[in-house]
Amino acid sequence: MRALMALLTAVLLLTPLTAHAQDRAALEAAAKALGGTDLKSIEIQGAGSFFWAGQSQTPGRAWPQFNVRSLKRLVNYETASLRDDMTRTRALEPPLGGGPYVRGEHTAVAVVSGDHAWNVVGENAVPAPIALGERQLQLWSTPHGVIKAAQKNPAGVQGRTIVFGVPGQFKATAFLDSANLVERVEAVLANPVLGDMPVTVHYADYRDFGGVKFPTRIRQIYGGHPALELTVTEVKPNVAADIAVPDNVRQAGNPYTRVQSQKAAEGVWYLTGGTHHSVVIEMSDHLIVAEGPLNDDRALAVIAEARKLVPGKPIKYLIVSHHHFDHSGGVRAFAGEGATIVTQDASRPYFERLLGTSATVAPDHLAKSGKKATVEGVRDRRVLTDGTRTVEIRHIVGIQHADDMLMVYLPKEKFLIQADAYTPPAPNAAPMSPPSPFTVALHDNITKQGLAVDQVLPLHGRMVPLAELQKAAGHSH
Repeated sequence: MRALMALLTAVLLLTPLTAHAQDRAALEAAAKALGGTDLKSIEIQGAGSFFWAGQSQTPGRAWPQFNVRSLKRLVNYETASLRDDMTRTRALEPPLGGGPYVRGEHTAVAVVSGDHAWNVVGENAVPAPIALGERQLQLWSTPHGVIKAAQKNPAGVQGRTIVFGVPGQFKATAFLDSANLVERVEAVLANPVLGDMPVTVHYADYRDFGGVKFPTRIRQIYGGHPALELTVTEVKPNVAADIAVPDNVRQAGNPYTRVQSQKAAEGVWYLTGGTHHSVVIEMSDHLIVAEGPLNDDRALAVIAEARKLVPGKPIKYLIVSHHHFDHSGGVRAFAGEGATIVTQDASRPYFERLLGTSATVAPDHLAKSGKKATVEGVRDRRVLTDGTRTVEIRHIVGIQHADDMLMVYLPKEKFLIQADAYTPPAPNAAPMSPPSPFTVALHDNITKQGLAVDQVLPLHGRMVPLAELQKAAGHSH
């Protein structure tokens, strides 16, 4: 009996060690197969198609497509850094859906290093912490990144399966093929709108580049829709890759919590302080907020400012200009506060579904509140009034930026609140020529709907008189 017990004890003790040794061997075999044993950095170049996640013309449909003329990706695994230089053009003209409206080629530079993410615009580094998780996923889901991540946490290796992630940002599982090459990565990425957003990366057609194997076909899927289709043409292992965090990015703090209030009229405040704005409207016994953008941090800062401006009145309604991620990223936070979400009728099922999804990777305000969201729709026009102030919510018809775009009209103050259809350029800057079709559509809606507008409160940019919009739409007076 004692001999049997000793044998069973030995088996129990040795099995984890044996399994761990096998997993470590599998990891070493994968590193060797990829030629990544001594790989510290890598540069890849390619071309293909990019699809802007969260910017579809119609809620729930595919993301808008851009042609990628070139993509240069530089990765430093030792410093956990990545830089993407992407030159792209619109695949459709006139444009359908979101993304920056530019003509011709547009180069975007996106960077991450450690826990800092930023964009490079001209000579300036612009903090972009909202993109941190997605860029960390891009870095560690590269074939060699998977192996590097697993080497830091060998417990995540189980045969041909590797589990890895960054707490609060994403969780991922990579799958190796019979040649020990990374074939697929399945991840769940924290997203302000979708909560847990599924991401899948497919790799195919590996080639040898200077002793390092790398796929020449990459396909990424975000939220069930294509996000990137890339043909890799060149790979350079162990290149110089000094990606330093700029001082202004390191010292920026959280840019989404900075809110500045401008009193536009009695009981109406224009909340700026960042890239995306909101408007607070005071009613007799409650508040209405137009736009909860970006993420929980921004939305909660707007909510706090609204309560500071008008203590004691609850936020009853949040009006969503349209479903694009950057403009609806705070919807979940407002729902967590008990506000009713008001959107265009076509988007009502979309938001009802999204506000019922889980957020387990990074539990947000809605998830923590335990509240059930309420969503109401606007078909063409809806009026909210307390007998003194009237707020008109109107559909912007026929605009190609998004089917569900709403504008808010205050007839007493002659204010118009809108997003993305018109963003004022810098003072004295020449308007776009020919005009943006989005701005033309907005101007046409103002005219056809008979709105008497004095001031435009854009949810990007600055407050301007209607004459500025008319000029931008090609109707100078």
